Amino acid sequence: MAIERQNYPDGYFPKSEYRARWRKALKAMKEKNYDIAIVWGKTAGHYERAHETLWLTNYWSEHSGQEPDAPVWNARGFCCVILEPGKEPELHGDTNNLRRKMVSCGRYYYSDDPIESVAKSLKRRKVQGKVAFVGSDALPIKYGDQLREATPGIDYVFDDDLIRECRRIKSPRELDMYREMGEIVDSALYRLCDSLYAGKVAAEAAAEAAHEIVRRGGFYLRIPINFGKDKDSIYFERDNMYGTAQYAPTKGDMIRTWIYGPVHQGYWIDPGRSLICGGNPTKEQRSLLEDSYAVTAAVMDNVKHGRRVLDVIDKVDAVKKKVVKEYDHSAEQWPYNGHGTGNMYEHPMIERNCVTKKDKFEEGMVCSAESFMTRKGVGSAGWEQNYIVTKTGIELLTKTPVFWY
Repeated sequence: MAIERQNYPDGYFPKSEYRARWRKALKAMKEKNYDIAIVWGKTAGHYERAHETLWLTNYWSEHSGQEPDAPVWNARGFCCVILEPGKEPELHGDTNNLRRKMVSCGRYYYSDDPIESVAKSLKRRKVQGKVAFVGSDALPIKYGDQLREATPGIDYVFDDDLIRECRRIKSPRELDMYREMGEIVDSALYRLCDSLYAGKVAAEAAAEAAHEIVRRGGFYLRIPINFGKDKDSIYFERDNMYGTAQYAPTKGDMIRTWIYGPVHQGYWIDPGRSLICGGNPTKEQRSLLEDSYAVTAAVMDNVKHGRRVLDVIDKVDAVKKKVVKEYDHSAEQWPYNGHGTGNMYEHPMIERNCVTKKDKFEEGMVCSAESFMTRKGVGSAGWEQNYIVTKTGIELLTKTPVFWY
């Protein structure tokens, strides 16, 4: 499909998409006996706690981040959606002139103090008793205390999974968006790997990838790169501020690299590759590359609709038992072999202690498969693939070549 420099002046998703999301959210509220819910998010200079409010309304603040509180504003950067049966979602944000063609909601209230604004709305509604509170992991205690003080008589019930559960199965339009994003990031990842294969400076290689994403209307969070087999090569990225370095890998170095972030419409994708600078891996390097990728492949080979996550983990662990021989810094930090994907990581995490016997893969989920591995004297390798779960298996989204030799 042609996706060069596409623009969406009226928003990517049609209004009908948001109405379907609202119905799904209200149905979930009814099942949990909630008469009203407040959904908090933070979009200013931010992404990982923008999920629920972005999914419900497509609202995004123009502010650069969470500014320190001042006499003329409070909690700037945060926004809230109020959900109540029989009414369109009410949005409270910090943009003074809302572009209605891009944002989907009922009433909109602009305020430099969203805490006060939401409290006033709840009072107008004469709300008492139980109110679902989504975003307790996003709204700082300071502001939560302010809200409680301003709304006596309300019993806030934290339910951070209320909207997450609604987002887990993607709509047909969301899946098409993911397919477009796969093409965007594939092109960028190819240019990134090709540049590193040729021995370009890491920062320049990352710039090649960034150019490819941005020119197609997307964006990224990080493009981490690391290489070699020195004491610093075990880390996820060469530079822990931006991920890149102003020097190049040497011919024969093992390299690993990722592109990740909210690349398209605020949705997350995070493919990673490993390769040898200049190609021609040694026997030991080839073994590490192929053994480490076997773990990622084991996830994808076993995922399909209806399969228990624990059963997939069993298959993956059997492969890991054969090939994992040493400690790996990244595997210790991220002790899972994949995760659900949406506006960032989602359930399920492919890790034994993060799921139950009831957790299953379902058609329409978007997920990842990943693995990390280190062997002393050889280097560190890492991989990640993104895919849609189907009835019979997976639909691979990230099709950049795996082995560069």
